[in-house]
Amino acid sequence: MLTQETKQKVISGSSNHKKDTGSTEVQIALFTAKINELTAHLKEHKKDNHSRRGLLAMVSKRRRLLDYLAKKDSKSYEALVKKLKLRR
Repeated sequence: MLTQETKQKVISGSSNHKKDTGSTEVQIALFTAKINELTAHLKEHKKDNHSRRGLLAMVSKRRRLLDYLAKKDSKSYEALVKKLKLRR
């Protein structure tokens, strides 16, 4: 789980304006942070299938949000993929 400080850093790093906490870019950045943390957990706990299922759901949700952002605003999509270092 992300700590409050980590979450605030992620939000401030990808927000469009001061009070932006729910835009597509912020949601994708938060999912990426959660996915990275959960991936590290699963490397240590290989048989934790409940968390693995949650990880797959998060990856799927992030994929849908990325597809939406690519259709809506391709420049923002390219910048976000480059910033978060996602394979695309």
